[in-house]
Amino acid sequence: MTDRSAVLSIVQISDAHLRREADGQLLGMNTRHSLSEVLKLVREHARHPDMVLASGDIAQDGSPEAYAAFVRLLDGLEDSLYWFAGNHDIPEVMNETLGPVCGGQGAPCVVDCDPWRIILLDSSLQGQVHGELGAGQLAFLGEALETSDRRHVMIAFHHHPIDIRSRWLDTIGLKDRDAFFDLVDDFDNVRLILWGHIHQEWDSNRNGVRLLASPSTCVQFKPGSREFAVDEAAPGFREIELFDDGSIETRVIRAEHIAFEVDYTSKGY
Repeated sequence: MTDRSAVLSIVQISDAHLRREADGQLLGMNTRHSLSEVLKLVREHARHPDMVLASGDIAQDGSPEAYAAFVRLLDGLEDSLYWFAGNHDIPEVMNETLGPVCGGQGAPCVVDCDPWRIILLDSSLQGQVHGELGAGQLAFLGEALETSDRRHVMIAFHHHPIDIRSRWLDTIGLKDRDAFFDLVDDFDNVRLILWGHIHQEWDSNRNGVRLLASPSTCVQFKPGSREFAVDEAAPGFREIELFDDGSIETRVIRAEHIAFEVDYTSKGY
């Protein structure tokens, strides 16, 4: 990354899809095993992150056992854990399980680490695969931006707010993206928008705002696919460093050294 000293170092862990059972799988991959291998890389490369951000779909089945297993696998990293729900999570169960044992909190919330403000939102909708922030959270976001006092701002939630040139995924992104960007575009101190959900890395720019997504800690989706397709890329995480001047440095690290079993013929999950 860099020799500069970051104001805030963030590790993004996304789309673990853990199940109640210890040997639970997603498309043939044991998701607890893959998460464990990714977390080994976090400890090796990211050392002591200020924030571990679980960006949704921690659980595939929304079970307390899956969230409890997530905390056990974090093994000390939970002290800096913040989270928000994905479409497979059950927010109430998630918050009840993670809240009492983790140092951070769930969404929606605001975390200030001057000169940065981190805004975490919950884009999940019960029973739906696509996402929506809704009027209440858009109002929360508006107030958080209004009171940001010229801090640099990062906004994060689960669903992608832009098309990513993958037809099947672009039908299940953030549905009220226009209202979201109408709000964000009024503030020139927003530096970064971050999400999960797409099981692949993404790095682009919109009107001077960095747009980032992380790979999954388990199965990856093939970029640019019209229909559901699994990619051969390894599980991984994203490391992000935020600096005083509003600049951002980031990298994706993958568990390339591990052979994972994946069903590449699947037409969905």
